[in-house]
Amino acid sequence: MGVDLKDLIPEEVKSKIGDLRLLRGKVVAIDAYNALYQFLSAIRQPDGTPLMDSQGRITSHLSGLFYRTINLVENGVKPVYVFDGTPPELKAREIERRKAIKEDALRKYEEAVKTGDLESARKYAVMASKLTVDMVHESKRLLEAMGIPFIEAPAEGEAQAAYLAKVGDAYATASQDYDSLLFGSPRLIRNLTISGKRKLPRRDEYVEIPPEVIELDKLLRALGISREALVDIGILIGTDYNPDGFENIGPKKAYQLIKTYGSIEKIPKVLLKSPIPVDVVSIKNYFLNPPVTKNYKLEWRSPDEKLVAEILIKDHDFSEERVKNALERLVKAYREHLKGEQTGLTKWFTKK
Repeated sequence: MGVDLKDLIPEEVKSKIGDLRLLRGKVVAIDAYNALYQFLSAIRQPDGTPLMDSQGRITSHLSGLFYRTINLVENGVKPVYVFDGTPPELKAREIERRKAIKEDALRKYEEAVKTGDLESARKYAVMASKLTVDMVHESKRLLEAMGIPFIEAPAEGEAQAAYLAKVGDAYATASQDYDSLLFGSPRLIRNLTISGKRKLPRRDEYVEIPPEVIELDKLLRALGISREALVDIGILIGTDYNPDGFENIGPKKAYQLIKTYGSIEKIPKVLLKSPIPVDVVSIKNYFLNPPVTKNYKLEWRSPDEKLVAEILIKDHDFSEERVKNALERLVKAYREHLKGEQTGLTKWFTKK
């Protein structure tokens, strides 16, 4: 789910990226699970069926990961993918909620297919998308073959990505969710791993979706609050650790309450229809001090063309011609933008 801060973010704190080359030379820590779900959602047949190989294994995530990553590297971006580790206990209720939603969506998808309602079928197919352990393993194997670094977080990938940005090992985090701002990322890039156009629901129209950067300091100054207050606002709205939030409190009301009273604990209980969760302190502390690893390396290596071809063509029936052409682009981009750079953010980072 992630925290929904969309209605709180003023336009003046957003910077549109009309050309990805504006990010040339910058390391971007990408929320891997979020990106893979984007690929699973977007790369589908009209009836919602994902791409599959001859054995019926889903390959939408591999297609998106391969071609979109090449596009980023061609523009000089230095991606590092950050994968989730073990979810915190605080997230247990949200995980169960998501499971129930997916099961319900799967039933509705099957009904829509039977009635020939392709638009509804696609919508529910997207909602029912699942990222399996095997799919995550395949994604890591492909990234390794492409020479693209990835990190396995001890817990939340967005928290680890935010850490990289906070300590200067990355320029920004990239995700469709806003959680990395609560985790303290100085910059969040949205729309980085999706295509430039998005189809409007139930309309044969597409709109341009350029990447945009949201800077945490600018956001906090514009709202006149601290990061701790932003976390409180998130908890009032609802986060992955209290998915229901507080009854009848949306982003604007949450902001007004925190601006007036300073913190959740100081809000008069008569103004809250929901009781304050007993674990609100734990939720706050998790956003402010999440578990992260300091033991990682960032290095962009020469692609292993043979292994990439084995994974995509031999194992998953990708078009040999398309993969070959894409690999030529990747090798060229590596030589132009990544090869031999051992200064600044492209050096090896080893944290103790």
